[in-house]
Amino acid sequence: MTTLSQENIVTLVSRTGRELQRYRKGRRQVVGCIPYRYISGGQASLGKNEELEVLVITSKKGKRMLFPKGGWEIDESKKEAALRETMEEAGVRGIVEGKLGKWRFKSKNHGSSYEGYMFPLLVQEQLEIWPEQNFRQRKWMNVSEAREVCQQWWMKEALERLVNRLKGQKLDHVKQLVVVGSVQCTGDTNSDL
Repeated sequence: MTTLSQENIVTLVSRTGRELQRYRKGRRQVVGCIPYRYISGGQASLGKNEELEVLVITSKKGKRMLFPKGGWEIDESKKEAALRETMEEAGVRGIVEGKLGKWRFKSKNHGSSYEGYMFPLLVQEQLEIWPEQNFRQRKWMNVSEAREVCQQWWMKEALERLVNRLKGQKLDHVKQLVVVGSVQCTGDTNSDL
């Protein structure tokens, strides 16, 4: 008999209902993630020639593409809710990073007011089975493709903030390497260094 640890078991049912949902000034509080990874030659990488990919999902009715998001409930932190929604809707887990921002928007279908928070999620695991796999499709794509298919303005803005943040981090890393490299270089012009 094989036993599974609590960490390896995935709840196969999404949370439902609005009785535990948070509201602020009449606006429903929602949280979500932009799942991302770096690829190079078809494999996950953090190397020089890496390309950023983000994961988009279909809406439950399959007509729109978006990033995973849903209600922030009273028994969760924002990051916990964002991670839960991403696992339920997109079937990925990873590291939830610092908030990209807060947006206010209205539902196109119902005219309801929302306050949304988005976080980057560096994907570490893609599940084969997840709660909403029968209702949603997921697709990895580059940033340009995601800009085209994502239909919610505030999610596009969150994507731009993510891209700018990651570019900034990459530039900071390169600057650190240059400074460290110049400090560590020793020898004269005739050396083989």
